[in-house]
Amino acid sequence: MSAETDSRQNEIETQNASACPVVQAIDQIGTPWRLNVIYALKEGEQRFNELKRATGARSKTLSDALDELVENDIVTRRMEEDAPVAVYYGLSRKGDELVDVLAGLDEWAQEWGEEVPDGPNPRLRDD
Repeated sequence: MSAETDSRQNEIETQNASACPVVQAIDQIGTPWRLNVIYALKEGEQRFNELKRATGARSKTLSDALDELVENDIVTRRMEEDAPVAVYYGLSRKGDELVDVLAGLDEWAQEWGEEVPDGPNPRLRDD
């Protein structure tokens, strides 16, 4: 690379450094399915099929979203090994705090975003 290209790349990296934590946070929650799971879990623990009904997600889609959320410590996974085996998902402390942040983002979106369509699965809305 030329010195000019290197200089420009360094300038871009420096300017974007302050946005890095936000970009990383969005990467952890960055799909509508993950947001739907977080919203569904804000009322408490649920089993997989309950989450499937609450979100309208297909099994593979929900499984992938849950895996990512568990890996990012936003959702907890608890297994009861009594017969029949039951797996419960709930929000971690990090996930609970995220719900509060998303509520603020919801207020901003209601003020400045496009109108949210009515439907059976409104995201991050209590009304």
